[in-house]
Amino acid sequence: MFSGFPAATPQPGCEPKRVRFLGCDTVPAMAGPQEELFGRADAPDGTVAVNARCLVRTQDGHRVVVVAGMVLCQYAVGDRMAEAHAMVSLVEQGWGDQLEVAKAFRCSARTVRRLQRRFEAGGLPALAREAGYPTGRPRLARSRSSKVSALKAAGHSNREIARRIGVSEVAIRKLVARLGWKAPRVGQEALPLPGTGANPNVSALPTARAEPPVHPPTVPAPGANPNVSAFGAEGCPTSFDKDPADRCLDRLFARFGLLDDAAPLFRDGGHVPRAGVLLAIPALARSGVLDVAQRVYGSIGPAFYGLRTTVVALLLLALLRIKRPEGLKEHSPVDLGRLLGLDRAPEVKTLRRKLSRLARSGGAVLFGRLVAERRLASIGPALGFLYVDGHVRVYHGQRDIPKAHVARMRIALPATTDYWANDVRGEPLFVITAEANAGMVAMLPKLLAEIRALVGEQRVTVVFDRGGWSPKLFAEIIASGFDILTYRKGRLRRLPRRSFQTHKAVLDGQRVTYQLADQGIRLLGGKLRLRQVTRLADKGHQTPIITSRRDLPAVEIAFRMFERWRQENFFKYLREEFALDALVDYGVEPDDATREVPNPRWAEADAKLHAARDRVAEITKRIGADATFRELGLAETRHALLDRATRRELGDAIATSARLERRRAAIPRRIPVGERTEGDVIKLSTERKHLSNVLKMVAYQAESDLVRGVTPHYRRAKDEGRTLVQAALGSSADITVDAAKRELRVVLAPMSSPHRTRAIAALCQELTAAGVVFPGTRLRLVYAVAGVNQAEKRTT
Repeated sequence: MFSGFPAATPQPGCEPKRVRFLGCDTVPAMAGPQEELFGRADAPDGTVAVNARCLVRTQDGHRVVVVAGMVLCQYAVGDRMAEAHAMVSLVEQGWGDQLEVAKAFRCSARTVRRLQRRFEAGGLPALAREAGYPTGRPRLARSRSSKVSALKAAGHSNREIARRIGVSEVAIRKLVARLGWKAPRVGQEALPLPGTGANPNVSALPTARAEPPVHPPTVPAPGANPNVSAFGAEGCPTSFDKDPADRCLDRLFARFGLLDDAAPLFRDGGHVPRAGVLLAIPALARSGVLDVAQRVYGSIGPAFYGLRTTVVALLLLALLRIKRPEGLKEHSPVDLGRLLGLDRAPEVKTLRRKLSRLARSGGAVLFGRLVAERRLASIGPALGFLYVDGHVRVYHGQRDIPKAHVARMRIALPATTDYWANDVRGEPLFVITAEANAGMVAMLPKLLAEIRALVGEQRVTVVFDRGGWSPKLFAEIIASGFDILTYRKGRLRRLPRRSFQTHKAVLDGQRVTYQLADQGIRLLGGKLRLRQVTRLADKGHQTPIITSRRDLPAVEIAFRMFERWRQENFFKYLREEFALDALVDYGVEPDDATREVPNPRWAEADAKLHAARDRVAEITKRIGADATFRELGLAETRHALLDRATRRELGDAIATSARLERRRAAIPRRIPVGERTEGDVIKLSTERKHLSNVLKMVAYQAESDLVRGVTPHYRRAKDEGRTLVQAALGSSADITVDAAKRELRVVLAPMSSPHRTRAIAALCQELTAAGVVFPGTRLRLVYAVAGVNQAEKRTT
């Protein structure tokens, strides 16, 4: 009898009939008091309890699974498919969890999960498994044991041994564990310490034991491999690894503090994912961002991913639309590493740690200023107009930070305001963060001081919107050597239609036609004389524009003012494509507790005062209306002027208004923020965000340079230029290293259509002619598109 079954108590004088089941006697359940389901504490031999409801009993070569006193299934002990189905049934029907079932059937929970997946995919037949080794999987012969041991003794990694033999790394790891192989414990004979020994890159250390020594890495002679150069030669770092796919030595030296940055080592490969992003390397090299980073930060200490690698990685990731470090989880680090000349790209925690280390040095503002100087040096005197506008980054966290009005959402929310300066083409030049969301009027003097430090004595026209309206500020700006161009603010008398004339011109390749009226105006009591150009729209709306420029035609004044929308489009593009508003970190830093902010008590008193004044106006209006009706001789009119109740009501309203006005006057309009905020006065940390903004700005500039390069070869470049460049940057490419010519060849896959392919091929020809070297190497970049020869590129 299976002792795990429930036992029924027989009635007196009635002998229960016994049933023969699997060679044992069982007694069917009968009516009457029922004992506990599993009342026996000691399970007989061959019985395993899954849990309080289920048990498994094995007897005479058969196995029975019992659930709540009922047989769920029975099968022969050697029937693996039936046993797998029993395990899956217990879990799927909720009689036990994976761990309980795995323990009862003496397997792992992973096995149970695998059986569940098989059953879901193919049903009961999928649970049957053919005997022997799985078909199609490479098997490691036992005769390879000696070869694996020899390769391990030579210092090769499991990955390299698996590549040579043609099996998976897991197979090698299991074989090494089965062989019980252990690395020989020997002293390290050599480490690359510059300045000691005969070779300045290698210093010999005595071996600790007489066992077979580990030979020191040999330094290739300069010129033998274009990826490698001696320390200090041409500013290229040294690598002691020969296999670009295995950088174990460089990682070891970085671990010992002997390496500041890993040298890029490229390897040949076909259809490397996203290798088209290497098209941006010439533009990034011309921007000077790496030289500026070296000047500002110097080094981030001994590391495999040093300063140069980190900056290049952040720029390329931005161009690949990997918008934040967490996006690296969705991409292969090996594939991204090939774009950097490394075996693996830095992962999320590594990249965040590098950003934090750069932020701690506090050089983000200087970094952005020097990058802007490089950019302005390339533009030269063509700067002319500089567009300034603020961008509000909304904050949705739990911290109490200052609010700002978000124009695109038409609401005031906790936020941080950044002010950007863009050139006449809409390209960003620099960015600064406002303290406590200061307005345009407060920030313009700081922005102009920054601009003056960048452009020197050059006279620049600053273009901004109505948020910067302040005639007093205009006078200061003009006196400091700048010109202004902005919209006029306030209510104005409409100009007659006869004042407008038609103006036509072709500016920056665009044909424009405006109805304009040009006149002079005086502000500040006649002290400030400016020029006003008013545009008449087709629907009759008039837009007044004021400027201090008198040398430009009216049509160009209007055109430059309306081009301010380039900056608005820039903000929208960076929000969507580069995640401009994304938080880089969640840190905060102390803010100025003495900074004055609006007093909420004054605002409350002001609201009550306005309500009292509205009450006075309402009563006065009613009295006036009744007086008018009386003068008209209407019989039904109440004579409110003679009504004592009305006069009393008006008097009370006037007294209440006066009392509230005196109360508001006693309340300060602004108070220190420390008196208003509970707890510490804080603001979001700005260093890492500012550094990220500068890097995204440089990436956007590089993309814009590529768009300008492809414009002469692509007819729809104005509408689809960025889309084409973005597709090219994300395309796959073949990478080839030519050691003899010291070239790194990047052959892109064709685009979606022949004319787009020809446009990118022409761009590749121009980039190749520039002769740019990949940072950290002596490899000259050579670009091409598969299937497009030089003759075809010349015809385009």
